[in-house]
Amino acid sequence: MQPYSSARDEFEGMAPVMLDANENSLGSVGPDDFSRYPDPHQRAIKADLAQLKGVTPENIFLGNGSDEAIDLLVRLTCTPGQDSIVVCPPTYGMYEVAANLNDVRVEQLPLTPDFQLAANAAQLLAASSAKLVFLCSPNNPTGNLLAQDAIEAILRSFKGFVVVDEAYADFAMSPSWTTRLPEFPRLVVLQTFSKAWGLAGLRLGVAYGSPELIAYLNKIKPPYNISAATQQHALAALAAAPQLPEMQAELLNSRRWLAEQLPLLPIVEHVFPSDANFLLVRFNVDATAVYDQLRARGIVVRNRTTQPGCAGSLRLTVGTTDENAQLLQALTEIGAELPTEVATSR
Repeated sequence: MQPYSSARDEFEGMAPVMLDANENSLGSVGPDDFSRYPDPHQRAIKADLAQLKGVTPENIFLGNGSDEAIDLLVRLTCTPGQDSIVVCPPTYGMYEVAANLNDVRVEQLPLTPDFQLAANAAQLLAASSAKLVFLCSPNNPTGNLLAQDAIEAILRSFKGFVVVDEAYADFAMSPSWTTRLPEFPRLVVLQTFSKAWGLAGLRLGVAYGSPELIAYLNKIKPPYNISAATQQHALAALAAAPQLPEMQAELLNSRRWLAEQLPLLPIVEHVFPSDANFLLVRFNVDATAVYDQLRARGIVVRNRTTQPGCAGSLRLTVGTTDENAQLLQALTEIGAELPTEVATSR
């Protein structure tokens, strides 16, 4: 396949007179000038990110959120109506959505009750003809890291691509799988600027992989998939990267505080260990009733009661110190106010 050749592919940089891309030479409507197309290959961001992550720019694909990379990986590797991917529920729902959109079958390899890969996962995947397996670590919605030796066993036995989604890795105390890229040519690592970097509104996701795979993703992506505004803000964030550890530390302290305080509430049955910026909490009362009562108080959390293995559970994002205190106070009040018939049901 020949990729689309944009004006910015055929001429890089700027010239005194730019009349090649049918842009508006008069400028932009509004206070900021975005009249020129952005760099389709995001070279400046990749250079800074490569230095920060210890990889090369050729290892990096930038997408409109990680969701674009997920969709492109499915389209790149799977023949519609013929191939399959593997997901490990409960997990991030976009993997299955991308498969459904592309007419790709979904095989399920459920996590164990403690949200780890099954002991025979590598053996089962070695026998699978699936083209991709998605491993979310730290996992969403459970918050935990998947065991490193289990992922490594899959990398050594699975014939397809192993996609480790590290959207929440900046909140974990484990090395990124990007450090193992040279060792595993079929490893793809997804990260994002939406979580620890606090740039969810920019929609900037990253896929790290072998230069050969990244070249294919660049071939099939839309030519200008990352806007000039997003690139500007991302470069500013990368320049301010020394601020990141301070934000991480504050969030981790708040996560620790919530994890200590929530089990003291009578309506809380279990707080699952978390390596992310949220906690999965199982209630010994009707979790949907708790969810509704929180909404009535202006506090929105995520209802995960319908997810496999997550019955009776809500996902609580770690907020500011004040927001966390409000959440705890609201849950205390809800526990005291729930009617007896609700408080004794699951």
